[in-house]
This record gives sequence, structure tokens and C-alpha cells, in this order.
Amino acid sequence: MSHPKIKFGTDGWRAVIAEDFTFANLERVAQATAEYWKKHRPRGTRKRVVIGCDRRFLADQFAERAAEVFAGNGFEVTLGDSPTPTPAISYAVKAEKAVGGIVITASHNPAAFCGFKLKGHFGGSAASETCQAVEALLDVKPVKSLDLHLAKLRRLIRVRDLHAPHARAIRKLVDFDLIAHSGLRFAHDALFGVGAGSFEKILDGTQCKVTTLNAEHDPFFGGIHPEPIVHNYGPSAAFLKKNPHDLCLVTDGDADRVGGMDGRGNALTTHQVICLLLHHYIVNRGQRGRVVKALTTTSMVDRICEAHGLELLETGVGFKYICTEMQKGDVLLGFEESGGIGFPGHIPERDGILAGLALLELLATEKTSVNRLLAKLEKQFGPHRYDRLDTHFPLENRAKLMRHCAANPPAKLAGSPVAEVKTFDGVKYIAENGAWLMLRGSGTEPILRIYAEAKSDADAKKLIRLGVKFTGQV
Repeated sequence: MSHPKIKFGTDGWRAVIAEDFTFANLERVAQATAEYWKKHRPRGTRKRVVIGCDRRFLADQFAERAAEVFAGNGFEVTLGDSPTPTPAISYAVKAEKAVGGIVITASHNPAAFCGFKLKGHFGGSAASETCQAVEALLDVKPVKSLDLHLAKLRRLIRVRDLHAPHARAIRKLVDFDLIAHSGLRFAHDALFGVGAGSFEKILDGTQCKVTTLNAEHDPFFGGIHPEPIVHNYGPSAAFLKKNPHDLCLVTDGDADRVGGMDGRGNALTTHQVICLLLHHYIVNRGQRGRVVKALTTTSMVDRICEAHGLELLETGVGFKYICTEMQKGDVLLGFEESGGIGFPGHIPERDGILAGLALLELLATEKTSVNRLLAKLEKQFGPHRYDRLDTHFPLENRAKLMRHCAANPPAKLAGSPVAEVKTFDGVKYIAENGAWLMLRGSGTEPILRIYAEAKSDADAKKLIRLGVKFTGQV
């Protein structure tokens, strides 16, 4: 019998539920992962796997089935007792000295999708090499599994709350007393995802007032893709206009990425959130270290680092590159354009819940509005207006387009001469005045992403049009 093909992406396998994401295919992937971890158990780890899930259709049952396969292969399993934010599962992997972790999630993808994400023993996304090695072990051995009830009796599967240990850990990474006594009114749009209720629990008993929006468990995510982008903020923005708060944080489906709104429902970009946090860690906390950012992140980060004499490293797109740098140590903060932020003294992983607490600490420290803080940053470092377009582009022509773009840079961007061309992940043109334009293909779909930043919205839009023009030349 031939098996359907399973292809791993950046940190695991994603597919449409009941089409390719089936119990039978999940068992094959779990068995291959078990084979890999039997052979490659990092020093100092136990033969233990942490498994958790988000709120997607059947996700809890998929997690249980994966647990049965690992138990059948002689692993101890810590299984989350309810849908859990990805950073909390990653934290448990590291805290329990597990060989690795499995998160049943498709993050911000549409409701039809589910996924099987691999976490390394260090508490971050498994390296690409690990994912490829697991893929190569598919169907090498037949699936072994042990019934859930039996595995629990034999203490091979332990069901635990994974929220609380993570909440305790992140409270220690901020000035929690300051936040607790600040009296801030904080809103959280959970986008029907797994972060719902997290801030209410953490801030319970403090002087902060927490309002959670879109908190209900709806596997259809209210008809949206649970991604922290303006397009999804409508109903919450309307609520905030009528009921002002100090800040609204938005988390994605598995609560590892962030976006936000000011207290009256005006959207903040992920870049603004990133710059606020960077300012806070350098100026208010007085912390130092290397700053790591993905290529598509605002160049205001570059200006802030220059002003404070901090080393800045630019990586390819994908948090795994930032994770690698964080593991080397001495990283102050790590950022990616899609709202993934990694923090020092924690796991090398994006954490949307910790990002929310860090923003509350910033507001409690500065005692001023988020808009005033942004205006101050803009006054100091100049306006940075960002735009992005995802456009359909055939996969088979992509390499040709990238070669063409690398060989034919424009003379100017937004009236300023092009000073630098970067080609290590897509093609990025950078002008002398800081404006930039980047073209990069999606890793898995026939989609080309065009990113731009300039001093005005009009210029950023012009740059996007220039990017579209390039696609017509191939």
C-alpha cells in the first residue's frame, strides 16, 4: 500500500484536516519523530516528550493520538490538559529536560488546517535539519502505540496543566509589582485562539483591569484567519472606540505572535510594537546585548541600535534563524516582521504572552500613552512607513525572477540612490536615505511577497508598485 506524501515546512508539517491531516498520517509522522529522538537524544535530556495543542478542530484528539504513539515507543509523555499557547509548551520542554516537544497547531493558518510542529530540547523550533531527518524516517518502521488509558495507568502518559508554570516563569521576567499596582486598563484580542484568558489569569488580583475580546472557543475562528493583522481587527476596534483602554494586545491562533491597537482601536503595526519594546529594554531597563532581526523588519530598529551603540544582526525570514542566535547567548531581543518576538533569559522562542506583559511594564514605567511614546520615537528616529503585498507568482519562474532582480537593481528608491543589495533570502534593495524594497517568495506556495518601507505611506506604496513592475519583467 502506498502512503500519501508528507512534506515538512519550516518547523513541522501542516495540512488540511481530513484531507491529508488524518489520524493515520499523524501516526506515521509521530512514529518517524519517535525513531529520530531514539537515535538522537541530546545529552542531559530524559526520554520524555511534551505534547500540547491549540483550539483547532480535533486538535486535542490528535494530541492524544500522538501521545499514544510516543508511549508505544517507550517515551514518557507530558500531555497538556487543555489547549495551550505554544510558548507555554516550549517552556515545558526545556523545564522538564524533555528530548523535544510536539505542538498540534497550524498557528495563524485558516481553520481548515492543522499542523504538527516540532520543538527542540532547548525550547524553540527544531532546526530544519531535524525536520528533514524526521521526514526521511517516515514509514521506515511500523507504527507502535499504547492505548491512552493503559499508558496513563503505567505512568507513561501524565496529563498536566502547562499554563501555570509558564505564567509563573514570565511573571519573573518583568517588574510584576509595578504592573500590579499600575491600574492599567488592558484589552486583549485573542482572535478566538489559545491565548484567551491568559492575561486575566496572570493579572487576577492586581489593580489592572483586563478585557478579553474574541475569547470563545470557536474552531472556525469567527470566520477569520487568526492572524494579528488590521484586516481582522474590525469588531474589536469598534468596541475600543466606545470603551477606551490603555492598550490592546492581539495574539494569533497559538499565541506566539503579537499585534496591537492603541486603547481606542487604532491599529499598531508589529513594527511599532517591536520598536516600543526595544526602546523600553534599552532606555528604561538599561539592558545591553546583540539585537537580531529578520530582513523584513523595520529599519527603525537599525536607527535605535546605532543611537545606543548596539550590535545588530540581520537574518533570513523565519524565527528559526533568530532562535539559533538566541541560543548562542548575549541577545537583547529578537524580532520578525510577522510579530514574533524573542526575549532574554527565557526560551529561544516567540512569546506573545510575555510581549503583552513587557508592554504593560513599559506603560507602567513611562506613565504616558502608547501614541505619545510612538510620537517620541518618530521625532527621534524619523518616520518609518511600511507596506506589504502578497501576490500570486508561479513557483517555476521564481529563481529566474530573483536572478533578474539581483542583477538589475533600480538606480533609486523614493528619490534616493540605492546603496546596498542583499540577496541571502530573496532580494532586498536599500537606499541611502533608509528606504527599502524587498521581493521574496513564500517557502511553500506560489506567492511572492513584496515588502517596502519609506518616510511616507505614499512612497511605501510607490515602492510596492515598483516591486510589482519587476514581476512583470520575467
